[in-house]
Amino acid sequence: MKYLLLAAAAAIVAAPAAADTLVDNVDGLTIDAKGQIERFTGLLVGSDGRIVQTFKRGDKRPGKVDYMVDGKGRVLVPGMIDAHVHVMGIGFGALTLDLSETRSLDEAKVLIAAYAKAHPDRPWIMGRGWNQELWKLGRFPTAAELDSVVSDRPVWLERVDGHAGWANTRTLVLAKLTAATKDPAGGKIERVAPGGKPAGVLVDNAMNLVTVPPPRPEDRDLALLTAQGLLLRRGVTAVADMGSTIEDWQSFRRAGDNGALRMRIMSYASGTENMVLIGGPGPSPWLYDDKLRLNGVKLYMDGALGSRGASLKAPYADMPETKGLRITQDTALKNLMSRAAFDHFQVAVHAIGDEANAALLGAIEDMALTYKGDRRWRIEHAQIVDPADIARFGKYGIIASMQPVHETSDRLMAEARLGPNRLAGAYAWKSIAASGAKLAFGSDAPVELPDPWAGLAAAITRQGPDGQPFGGWQAQEKVTREQALTAYTADAAYAGFGDGRFGRLLRGERADFLLVDRDPMLASPADLRATKVLQTWVNGQLVYDAANPPAPPAEPPKRERPVPVDGR
Repeated sequence: MKYLLLAAAAAIVAAPAAADTLVDNVDGLTIDAKGQIERFTGLLVGSDGRIVQTFKRGDKRPGKVDYMVDGKGRVLVPGMIDAHVHVMGIGFGALTLDLSETRSLDEAKVLIAAYAKAHPDRPWIMGRGWNQELWKLGRFPTAAELDSVVSDRPVWLERVDGHAGWANTRTLVLAKLTAATKDPAGGKIERVAPGGKPAGVLVDNAMNLVTVPPPRPEDRDLALLTAQGLLLRRGVTAVADMGSTIEDWQSFRRAGDNGALRMRIMSYASGTENMVLIGGPGPSPWLYDDKLRLNGVKLYMDGALGSRGASLKAPYADMPETKGLRITQDTALKNLMSRAAFDHFQVAVHAIGDEANAALLGAIEDMALTYKGDRRWRIEHAQIVDPADIARFGKYGIIASMQPVHETSDRLMAEARLGPNRLAGAYAWKSIAASGAKLAFGSDAPVELPDPWAGLAAAITRQGPDGQPFGGWQAQEKVTREQALTAYTADAAYAGFGDGRFGRLLRGERADFLLVDRDPMLASPADLRATKVLQTWVNGQLVYDAANPPAPPAEPPKRERPVPVDGR
């Protein structure tokens, strides 16, 4: 037997694939079949990366194993599953201009100017993360404000939610946008009054009017490698990628073929065209030891609340002339859902406003009459729901894929957009779960940081990192620690047809687990947010060790074309 202390366990990465590993002397926990916490002190991982057995204190351990890890009494938990991310967006966001930490337009302009100066060879300046609400502008930024810092090259910067883009004049000219350009269906061109000249911000489908240079394959591979590193160090071992293109899928496959796919990706194609290109006649099989599968398709009902694109039943409280935008109308949506369901692709639909959620619930009810069986219809975000519609979530096996940190980030903006009398169904986790729907929690990264510990803390408190508001915002919608952990593990796996494969630390499931510095069931909310991931294991292999962090990946060779931010 070879003994490896926890601090030296990185050597296991190089261990032979056909080897048993005993991880012992841990304070382990997982979610059981009833959604309760089950404790253990050791687990045996087989040569195939699956759990052979868990051990409680006093249980007899096997007499001979190939490798042994002494956990030194540290806390071991299941790998976290982020049920809604944009993998390439995470990677490209880390490789390009990031405005997510800016708190004013002036601060953003300084960063943009500095970035342009530092990258004189890039013919486009691209990035993401701006938020006019945090800047307290009371309006969108303009092309003229971008021109004041970069006018010699086109600039294209996506809003933090990916539902609006900010362009300078050079970009608008290249896109041939003028006062005569009509708003596309499901989109809006912000305009200068009088005259109607494009002001610089394009919302939802209007973003498609700007064509940016596409990433090269090597750029995509670097973005994937970067995203995996960022996720694994936070303890995220599996994700649902919402909006995979054929190019994204090819990058996932290259990583799998080359042994560089270190985490699990449940992929949802960006629209039915990509769905067919990737999956052909149906969902793909599970590939690379259950690390990759095309599950289904990602569709859109409406836009986002921050850009007033979420489709509401009543006008916006802070802009009464609009009720938001419908990206897809009812008939078209049902046609797309039917096209996917006919070939057993899972359907996941973005819906944020109460009108969009109500219409989507109606569409699912119609689809369920035709397409029987275990469909697991997914509603992505379900942020603003009319309380009268919440009970409908409990029908037809609907999964509410929600992001706890959206509530803490958005609450003041949501109050402004909706007014005080329309908040009862806002981010209503507990009520939706009580209807019988399963909750699958995530981050929507790169919109938010892919930080499950912040998400767990938000879910159980409905408070931000500053502890505000006292008692929690709409505190009746808090969930228990057990519910929150289940939504980040077992039910997030279930939401992507990964149940029985991963998500729990039980016999027969994949050995995806974390060693962390505190017990998430006992830590205070502030301490929970500060959780440090010591090690991340996927399929019984160590893939991240805080004591030996990997070096950042090298950029591919320079060419004429820059590395742009990927689409939504």
